[in-house]
Amino acid sequence: MRIIVALFFVIAATTGPVTAAESLVVENAFKEVTLSGYTRSIKQQTISSEVSGKLLQVNYDIGQVIGDKPFFQIDPTFVTFEIETTRHAIRRLDIAMKKNASRADFLKEEFDRFDALYKSKSAAESRRDAALEEFEQATLEGDTISLEKATQETRLRALLERKRRHKIFAPKGWIVTDKHVEAGEIIAPNAPLAVVGDYRQIVVPLSVSANELVAMQQLPEEFTASLDKEPVRAAINWINPEFDEQTRKLGIEVTIRTFHGEGCGGRLFSLTLNVRTDGLRIPKAAVINRYDNPRIRIKETGEELQILILGESNDHVLVGDSPRLKPGLELSDRP
Repeated sequence: MRIIVALFFVIAATTGPVTAAESLVVENAFKEVTLSGYTRSIKQQTISSEVSGKLLQVNYDIGQVIGDKPFFQIDPTFVTFEIETTRHAIRRLDIAMKKNASRADFLKEEFDRFDALYKSKSAAESRRDAALEEFEQATLEGDTISLEKATQETRLRALLERKRRHKIFAPKGWIVTDKHVEAGEIIAPNAPLAVVGDYRQIVVPLSVSANELVAMQQLPEEFTASLDKEPVRAAINWINPEFDEQTRKLGIEVTIRTFHGEGCGGRLFSLTLNVRTDGLRIPKAAVINRYDNPRIRIKETGEELQILILGESNDHVLVGDSPRLKPGLELSDRP
C-alpha cells in the first residue's frame, strides 16, 4: 500500500476585484490526499485434513475455481473395513436380542405356571423362585444386549463421520491460490494442504491518519474511487480501532462493490480525499503587503494582524494558525 499526498486549496475562481456582494472570510485549509492500495480476496482459507492417510485424488490446481467435487480424496480402505466389522457386530446383536426375547417369553410362561401351582399349593416355593430368577436373568441379559447394540451403533456413526472426512471440500466458487500436496502423498491431520480465496468480491486494505479517516467517514455510504484508473463503486468494510504506534495510523478495509475485469489481487486502487490540514486559508484580496510585511485587517474592528504565509494558490494563501484567526472571521479588502 502507498499513500500519495499533494497539497492544494479548494478555491473559488475570481477574475476581478472583490465586490460588495462578495466577502473575504477565513476558512479551514485542506490538502488533497490520494490513498492507494492493492486488491485482495475478501476471504481466504487454509484447507487441512482432520484425518491421516494416502491421497488418492486432487481435483483442483492453482487458479481453478472450486466446484462440486471434493478438493482432496483420502484413501478410506481401513475405515471402510471397520464400518463393515461394526455392521456385522450389530447384526449379531440383533440375532442375540431375538433369541433372548424368545427365551425370556418362555421363561415368563414357566414362571407364571409355577406361580399358579405355588398358589394352589401344588409346587414348592423354591421351584417358583428359581423360575423367577431365570426370567429376571434373561431380562437383564436382554438389557445388556440392547446397551451393547446402542454402543455399536454409536461407533458406526462415528466411523461413518470419519469416512465422510476422507473427502475434503473447499467453499464452492472460491479459487485455489496455493497447493502443497499431490496425489499419492501421505498426509497428517492438521497439516496445511492448500489455500483458497473468495475473489467474487475484492477488498483493499489501507492505513489512514485520523484526519484522513474523518474525511472518509464524511463520504456517502457508497462512493466513487478508481481501480486500475477506471471508476468503481466502493464502501468502507471495517475500521480497526487499534492504533499502530509505529505508523500512527489506523487500519481500514474498503470493499469494491462494482468493478470490471477479473476479480483478483494486485489491482491498483486509489481514492482522492480533501483532508483538513494545519493552517488557515485566506483570500489574497485581504492580504496587505503580501511580499514585504504581510498583514490582514479584521472587518468588524479594523484591527490589523500580521500573518505568516506558508503557501499560496491562484486566489488564496495558506497562513499559519493564530489564536486571533478563526474560520468564519470576515476580513476587509486591502486598501
